[in-house]
Amino acid sequence: MNGRKRHLLVDSQGLVLGVHITGAEVSDEHGGMYLLRKAAPSYPRLEKVWADGAYRGLFAPYAWHIHGILVEKSIQRNERVHAVTSKRWVVERTFAWLGRYRRLSKDYEYLCQTTESWIYLAMSYLLVKRLGRIRAF
Repeated sequence: MNGRKRHLLVDSQGLVLGVHITGAEVSDEHGGMYLLRKAAPSYPRLEKVWADGAYRGLFAPYAWHIHGILVEKSIQRNERVHAVTSKRWVVERTFAWLGRYRRLSKDYEYLCQTTESWIYLAMSYLLVKRLGRIRAF
């Protein structure tokens, strides 16, 4: 299969905490597990993640038993759908920020690690640009 999937771990403001890029043939639950394996040790206070319905199967038990992270998923038969789906816009906004950078607008890179590096570089640029707007009193 051609294509890539971008799995992002973002904070409540939409700033990237972790990135994992996989091929399109990798399921979302496995991509999420790889992402948690990479990013969770760097954030020991991480207690809860919000995920959409694609992160089903072994993802939630893996996150809880291995990393101690509670996963709230949006499931259509649940009355808590609104609470989780209202948080989804945060990561979608981050994807929109990344899409404004030419190298990230499409899958130009041959290696997944190169794409991950470009995402970190783009977020670093965004943060530096925001810090430049702050005025000291």
